[in-house]
Amino acid sequence: MTVESTIDYEGLAQEAMRGVVRKVLARTAKSGLAGDHHFYISFDTEAPGASLSKRLKEKYPREMTIVLQHRFWDLLVSEDRFEVKLTFDGIPERLVVPFDAIKVFFDPSVRFGLQFEDQGAASEGRPQPPGNAFEPHDPGGHDAHAQGPAHAQAIPGSGCRQGRNARGRCRLRRR
Repeated sequence: MTVESTIDYEGLAQEAMRGVVRKVLARTAKSGLAGDHHFYISFDTEAPGASLSKRLKEKYPREMTIVLQHRFWDLLVSEDRFEVKLTFDGIPERLVVPFDAIKVFFDPSVRFGLQFEDQGAASEGRPQPPGNAFEPHDPGGHDAHAQGPAHAQAIPGSGCRQGRNARGRCRLRRR
């Protein structure tokens, strides 16, 4: 048995935040969206286990943002991924998104957001692209909205009240 010389607090925090997304989506799958809640989810389309049609993969080769609001079906949540049916340009599509592929989760109804490290870039030594802040567009209940790269560095008004650390991540408040 190998013992690590330090505790990976960052990794543990990332895992816990992915657990928040998992629980929110599981509740949504069971009971539907509560109130005005809706979710913008950006994910790495190249991540292991991510599944989307060839047409969508060609349109969004690296990253895609989906909106779960008015028109989504068959939301299934498991320990390691979620699956959902959406329409894109009037064509129904089934997406499989591993939780490890999620880059940004944002609920604009309460201005809550989570940003995750690019797991693949970190493990493969690829540089993470510098991008713009995530600024969601509300599709108004029409077909699913997808955006290309939206490399979030910060999510304005995301509830990061304790400030950000040197790497731009929310500081966790100790109790």
